[in-house]
Amino acid sequence: MFGYVTANWKELTKEQQERYGAIYCGICRGIGQQSGELARLGLSYDMAFLSALLMSLYEPEETGGKGRCLPHPFISRTWVDSKFIRYGADMNVALAYYNCLDDWQDDGKPSARIMAKLLEGRCPAIEERYPRQCGAIRSCIARLSELEKANCANPDEPAGVFGELMAELLTYEEDLWAPTLRQMGHALGRFIYLMDAAVDYRRDLKKGKYNPYIAMGLGENRERWEEYLVLTMGRCADAFEKLPLVQDKPLLDNILYSGVWTNYRRKRKEEDPQ
Repeated sequence: MFGYVTANWKELTKEQQERYGAIYCGICRGIGQQSGELARLGLSYDMAFLSALLMSLYEPEETGGKGRCLPHPFISRTWVDSKFIRYGADMNVALAYYNCLDDWQDDGKPSARIMAKLLEGRCPAIEERYPRQCGAIRSCIARLSELEKANCANPDEPAGVFGELMAELLTYEEDLWAPTLRQMGHALGRFIYLMDAAVDYRRDLKKGKYNPYIAMGLGENRERWEEYLVLTMGRCADAFEKLPLVQDKPLLDNILYSGVWTNYRRKRKEEDPQ
């Protein structure tokens, strides 16, 4: 359900590409330092958006450097570090763990079980640092599992639950910006869930897996799906534009207004080459 909130790389300037790559490498580096090298296997570009958003909003002190790493031993990479880079790293690990645990319990995937075991020992420390966020991840994934097992025919229910999860992830602390970040996160989470359901429709239909569009008997209705997505992203963008963002604003604009749609259409094309 991740891998959608990423940039349209071709539309980024060289400087933006370097900045985006440095944030991503910083998160990867943070995961290795805080949770061990193997935890890097669950790295997602979505957390680069989370960290960039919070750094743009709060403008924390940043450090950085350049060097080689285990995934790229021959090429020196630029990285950036801040408390929000480290936050993104922790949230990446927590999400990967609970998602793998859910996949193992629901579908019996051996790879998910192995990955969950690798990450299991890292989660108590993360939960101690961020109990609200980790509690939301655990609770929301459990509720999603229940709705899927019940074959919930109302897509608003599971999408809303995933929205709650993202709302808590975007909200780093309870401050002036918390209500706006929660509004944005809730809409973004709904968007991710509904987009994932649209992309996976044919695959889920073939495998007999839960999909809210299948459960509601909607059939393959791409125009209606896109209406849902446009409306939901509109709500996300409305909250996003209320935030006083300057640093990395063009990069964040690219992700929300171009990257997510580019990813959606690419994934749809992969599912339906015609």
